[in-house]
Amino acid sequence: MTMLEHLTTLSHMNVLSQPKQAAILKALTEGSSIRSTARMVGVSKTTVLRLLVQVGELCAIYQDHKLRDLPCRRIEVDEIWAFVGAKQRNAKRRGDGDVWTFTALDSDSKLMVSWFVGERTPENAHNLMHDLAKRLTQRAQITTDGHSMYPPAVEAAFGWQGADYSQLVKVYASERGAGQRYSPPVCIGAVKTPVMGRPNPAYISTSFVERQNLTLRMQNRRFTRLTNAFSKKVENHAHAVALHFMVYNFCRSHGTLTKDAKGIHTTPAMAAGVADHVWAVEELVGLLDPTRPLE
Repeated sequence: MTMLEHLTTLSHMNVLSQPKQAAILKALTEGSSIRSTARMVGVSKTTVLRLLVQVGELCAIYQDHKLRDLPCRRIEVDEIWAFVGAKQRNAKRRGDGDVWTFTALDSDSKLMVSWFVGERTPENAHNLMHDLAKRLTQRAQITTDGHSMYPPAVEAAFGWQGADYSQLVKVYASERGAGQRYSPPVCIGAVKTPVMGRPNPAYISTSFVERQNLTLRMQNRRFTRLTNAFSKKVENHAHAVALHFMVYNFCRSHGTLTKDAKGIHTTPAMAAGVADHVWAVEELVGLLDPTRPLE
């Protein structure tokens, strides 16, 4: 099936008015669950899920096409945990259990350059790094956490000495008080460890990507802890992630970027030179138009 045929098929499935479609997408990207979105907009749960799948898939396709030839110089990489169906210890069905979203963010433009949804394995770390490498046009400084899967993945994707790579290994307090089961341990320091090339110590950081991962957890209900809004299928989880990053990259002006632009509302996509305006959520609905070129 060609791209045009694929988009045409999706558009024929589309029966909602554009305002309702936009209302559904706004609710989903502001932290509402599938059921609460359905109640607010006055549609069925199935309708909400169908639109999420359609638009999420197109958001992934659009960003895969658009986020290329990027002149990024500093990349921060991290991963965020969630689960599908049930937590790992209770998983019974194939595909249930832990799911991780690997994220690679440009520190300067705040653009989410690449991500990958899957298990926390060396293979998927390689998948992320190879995807990241093909999107950049110049040598970059890369910082990851201290997980052992990252150094071989960076070397395989960029080549030895092909990037200025370092790891930021955080040191946490060993004791946690009673009642802190869901509270993170206290970070009491961090060790900057150069691995490859000549990384600038001043830029060895994962603060920006960790902050974006917090935004993902707060604004995507599937990542919220202690709720029953978790994903039931990994495919839907991936669609929700693609939708979130589309809205983050193209639709939401960033406070620091806007300040640097002297008050002109600026999104990460604008700062990276891949968009010329702040998108409205209604423009995401426009991706369903099979005649629209991916420009």
